[in-house]
Amino acid sequence: MHPSWLSNAFLLADEPGGVAVFVDSGAPLEPLLAAVERERVTPTHLLVTHGHADHVAGNDELVERFGLVVTSGPVETGSLRVDSLATPGHSDDGVSYVVGGLCFSGDTLFRDAVGGGPAQELRRSVMDVLMALPPETRVLPGHTDETTIGREWEENPFVRYWRGLEGEDGRTCTVHGDAATIVVWSPDYDGKGKALVRLADGSEAIVGASRIQGL
Repeated sequence: MHPSWLSNAFLLADEPGGVAVFVDSGAPLEPLLAAVERERVTPTHLLVTHGHADHVAGNDELVERFGLVVTSGPVETGSLRVDSLATPGHSDDGVSYVVGGLCFSGDTLFRDAVGGGPAQELRRSVMDVLMALPPETRVLPGHTDETTIGREWEENPFVRYWRGLEGEDGRTCTVHGDAATIVVWSPDYDGKGKALVRLADGSEAIVGASRIQGL
């Protein structure tokens, strides 16, 4: 995990001495490179959850070092079979990867939060795509702590609201000077807070606390 961005990068191998893939690169790479050496694996691909700088910062280094194929699509390498699920909302190019009982969710789903962006698009990606995975699926997000689909189904404030289990927060605020109402509030992965807000024109967005004034 990057100490400032709090973004994660991962190395996934099929077995010791086998093949491996990197998932994102926006974190210190030394521990992953050490794991490559220790487990004697051969990296073949770099899977990118989306193109924001805090997730692709080390792409060039990894490609130059290992000659990786960079992709956002499904991958078959060694005994790894990685599915790619389109999960736009935080970014148009957002994808999540599923392999075995793991889901690399990028910036779509976090522990207790979801990514920022248009609320309806994120709702579809979270509720229709990710929440359809088995509840025991381990979720390895693009920032901070891992979770499971089952935990987020039961405890994530956004998911609970979209399931109809919680009412609206109701507090008023402004977002970049525009009047808005807080619909959902969560602690977010960085502890600073994130909200689903409804603007005066009826549109809804998910924004970080730094964009909200007047609470």
